[in-house]
Amino acid sequence: MRLSLILPCYNEEPNVGETVRACQQWMEKEGIDGEIIAVNDGSKDGTQEVLETLQKEILNLVIVRHAVNLGYGSAVRSGCDKASQEYVAYMDSDGQFNPEDFGQLLPLLNEYDFVTGRRLKRADPFIRRINAKLFALLNFFVLGIWVRDINCAMKVWKRSLWPTIRPTFSTGALINAEMFYRMQQNGIRWKQVMVHHYPRLRGTQTGANLKVILRMFTDLFKLKKAGMNTGKSL
Repeated sequence: MRLSLILPCYNEEPNVGETVRACQQWMEKEGIDGEIIAVNDGSKDGTQEVLETLQKEILNLVIVRHAVNLGYGSAVRSGCDKASQEYVAYMDSDGQFNPEDFGQLLPLLNEYDFVTGRRLKRADPFIRRINAKLFALLNFFVLGIWVRDINCAMKVWKRSLWPTIRPTFSTGALINAEMFYRMQQNGIRWKQVMVHHYPRLRGTQTGANLKVILRMFTDLFKLKKAGMNTGKSL
């Protein structure tokens, strides 16, 4: 298998090095060729320096750098646009996922075009878990999509699918919802698999801050309006 593994990162200096190494070790163990694409989304800490040091020893590490913070969705999209291999995957770089769990997803690509994780037990603070449930209900009522744990940051798909599911409205937390919305609109089959989730040990989560939430609402209604205006598959 030839795989492009995307790691979006924003202020992940304490975590990104360990995550990149874990991904590289997993790919070597499984005999997976390809690349690790770390997208530094305008980090203000030492994330870039850590990545540049790693690149000297991990030759298949590709660095994409945003001069300013553009949002989680923009980071994922930039990484996927850069991907060059037959399959594309992405995972958060904060240490809350184990790349070994991709071993549960990859075999299903023989039957499905897109496979996504679902966290067996979400190891996040209570407020983030509540926000996730509210977000899922909002997606259902506004977009008509229902996916359990839609934002689980462990996904893989055939790269040939990317032009069809590539988000154009979502720059932040809505990126997963837009991808599923486009899959629904285009009749693309997908499968969900249970994966492990671990507590964040270092660094600060940004997904629940007010700026991220407001951006999500803006993106959501832009997407809904576009779908209503076209009256056809996006």
